[in-house]
Amino acid sequence: MRVFITGASGWIGSALTAELISAGHDVTGLARSDASAEKITAAGGTAVRGTMQHHDLIVSEAQKADAFAHLAFTLDFAEFDEAVDNEVELISKIGAAYEGTGKAFVAASGTPILEGRVATEDDALDPEGPAGARARTAAAVLALSERGIRSALVRMPRSVHGQGDKNGLVTALVGLDRQLATAAYIGDGANRWPAVHISDAARIFFLALEKAPAGAVLHAVGEEGVPMGQVAAVIAAKTGLPAAPVDAEQLGVFGALLGADQPASAIMTRRLLLWEPTGPTLIDDLEAGYYTD
Repeated sequence: MRVFITGASGWIGSALTAELISAGHDVTGLARSDASAEKITAAGGTAVRGTMQHHDLIVSEAQKADAFAHLAFTLDFAEFDEAVDNEVELISKIGAAYEGTGKAFVAASGTPILEGRVATEDDALDPEGPAGARARTAAAVLALSERGIRSALVRMPRSVHGQGDKNGLVTALVGLDRQLATAAYIGDGANRWPAVHISDAARIFFLALEKAPAGAVLHAVGEEGVPMGQVAAVIAAKTGLPAAPVDAEQLGVFGALLGADQPASAIMTRRLLLWEPTGPTLIDDLEAGYYTD
């Protein structure tokens, strides 16, 4: 199978590239810089220079491939609206190119935040919520399933953790903690984040590309909910910072994410894909010092 990946040099993309190549598949990855291209090539893939704005290039590479994994996106909150507009336009063009082919198009999204209720694959994203910025993208991806395309959505938890994570939300949280001189949590710290190890996340994308049915909504969730007070306690132990509650407003946009109770289940996904997470837990990786050393 030949797979085209946007974000192939990123955190999840790199892990997926390695997973696919080790299984004997060919990978072509979109690279927006020489460094990204070198990373893809070093992993055994083929790099194509371009950005998410180069729609003609992406569509051309998609047509050459048997499957498409869309993992690229900005983590700059100020650019979310423009990035989503661009994504939706691109997905429409992919739909025109893939219509009736039965090819796989798998894209990343986020698990819903339902404030204290465990989110399942049947729950919709709230476009107004802190995890719903890409709800329009998610809808566009799933709509492709009505056009003879095997499209699927892999909804990611707040933490996709592991050794070498430099840009994820746990890394951002530790950075904020250092700025505040406090291992921060909101309220009593009982609110939960779902989590998954990077190896398990890569595996679920692999399985989705291979066999997810059209229109599938999948949850790449290894742990249903990790209490953020427990996370703060481990960060405190590893850094020497005091663990203490903070006002969510001190953290700006991040405060809503840190303070929300947002557990998520992957029971349906496990049954559908016969996927079983095996990687270390979030607390395991924090205690190993991957985010604090």
